[in-house]
Amino acid sequence: MERRYKLLLSIFLITCIVVCGQAKNFNDKKYDVPIVGNAFEVGFKSGKSTVGKNYATISTQTKNKTSVYFKVLGTGKLSIAIVGKAKNLSKLKADFLTTSNTLTYDVGTDIVSLGEFEITKPGYYHVDLYGDSGSVDVSSLELSGAAVQHGLVYCNNPDYYYWARRGPSCHLAFTVPSQSNVTYYYNEVVVPLGEDQVGSYFMANGFGQGYFGIQVNSETERRVLFSVWSPFQTDDPNSIPEDERIQLLKKGADVNTGEFGNEGSGGQSFLKYNWKAGITYKFLLKGEPDGKGSTIYTAWFMPENDKVWRLIASFKRPKTNTYLTGFHSFLENFMPTQGYLSRKVDFNNQWVYDGEWKKIESAKFTVDATYKANQRVDATGGVTNSGYFLKMGGFFNTIEKPGTVFNFKNSRQAPIVDFSKLP
Repeated sequence: MERRYKLLLSIFLITCIVVCGQAKNFNDKKYDVPIVGNAFEVGFKSGKSTVGKNYATISTQTKNKTSVYFKVLGTGKLSIAIVGKAKNLSKLKADFLTTSNTLTYDVGTDIVSLGEFEITKPGYYHVDLYGDSGSVDVSSLELSGAAVQHGLVYCNNPDYYYWARRGPSCHLAFTVPSQSNVTYYYNEVVVPLGEDQVGSYFMANGFGQGYFGIQVNSETERRVLFSVWSPFQTDDPNSIPEDERIQLLKKGADVNTGEFGNEGSGGQSFLKYNWKAGITYKFLLKGEPDGKGSTIYTAWFMPENDKVWRLIASFKRPKTNTYLTGFHSFLENFMPTQGYLSRKVDFNNQWVYDGEWKKIESAKFTVDATYKANQRVDATGGVTNSGYFLKMGGFFNTIEKPGTVFNFKNSRQAPIVDFSKLP
């Protein structure tokens, strides 16, 4: 009896230790969210941003707020502290949810509590920082509490700091309904009003060797862009051997041509064109072998109300013998300072030509490495009343699972294109 009592007592004590240990550890997990990769100066246009390589300088010199974003995967209490360094006694104002506090930093590095908050639903949140007096170099946020015990999504890998601030790009891989040689891709693109943020690239006709779409380069400049990668793999266009360089065969009026690098290298062409949100634009791409070991790619562009195709450019890609493959569209932001803004684009009425026009009626949603590495996950896609859409940036929470296939029954008529009259 005594032996049995001791055994039960031991089990009870062990259980208490385990349970108490779990209770103790439940709120022990803390996260250090670096400013770099997760913060933005809201409203930044040009010059030097508050967000630098290692910290954000919060002072009265900057009128814009600096927002730090993170995604909470649980609910419950969330404790927030802000790590900052000051050269003189300084203050900054920090807002979270409906709370606004003024935090004081002495000379050196301080960790100052913003407070404890109740998170009622998982999702993206942000802390807003403003200068009050002096200057504080904020390096990170410290987050703890029950709300983060199920995890936190934020950029914690220095290799992704640049890419996370751009935001995750997302793509639609169209299902091509043909086993024959496809020579033309056709797509229609409209950017909804208010979604044409600076730094956006709305890619319409992607193919195995390049891409073709529209972008917003600045507040005053927009372009139609068509590029073809060299078969020589490099980010430096100057290192491409002569026999593997993309050759320009012809270009349209007012089209600029040259080379590009950094994300692969090859031939590039662009037309400065003041395209507008809310208006549909048409894209036509041709790809066909020349019978001599190269493939020729040609791109045309047409505003909705025009009846004439405008030639962008025609390139010859050496050491290539293929028709069009890999029809896809994508959405990306190429300006890290603008990555806190959302972007959306609609793709409608996709067709391919293999001797006759064939409609596309499904597309697979995919994402880039930034999303896959769980550094930032505000990207999605889906079906509209007229086709498909993609959306990224802005730290929204309603998303589709990558790999989802969207189906859309296209009831539109095939495009009418007189190939013999294309410029």
